[in-house]
Amino acid sequence: MKAVSTPNAPAAIGPYSQGMVTGNLVFCSGQIPVVPATGEIPEGITAQAEQSCKNVAAILEAAGTNCEKVIKTTCFLYDMNDFAAFNGIYAKYFTGPVLPARSCVQVAALPKGGKVEVEAVAVRK
Repeated sequence: MKAVSTPNAPAAIGPYSQGMVTGNLVFCSGQIPVVPATGEIPEGITAQAEQSCKNVAAILEAAGTNCEKVIKTTCFLYDMNDFAAFNGIYAKYFTGPVLPARSCVQVAALPKGGKVEVEAVAVRK
């Protein structure tokens, strides 16, 4: 096993790694929409979905893979009414000939008051 770390995604805010590599699999910890350079969370579901997906993509890249190699995502929304807006952004990142399996659930709260969190499992290139 090997931990993945990149300054292009938010640092872990607890006792966990941004991601882990084991064999040819990459496990990306859930990414809330924190902008790594500022620590701020943008306003609105569209901007937050974009930032969460960017953070996932940065960790995958640091691990030697990308969003096209994702096999499973788990998505957490604070408000299921944001589902369509979230999907519009999500679809820009998770592409390829075969789309990943996915779970998407509404939760009571997310860290730092975010509206979305995305985690992923990918195969390395």
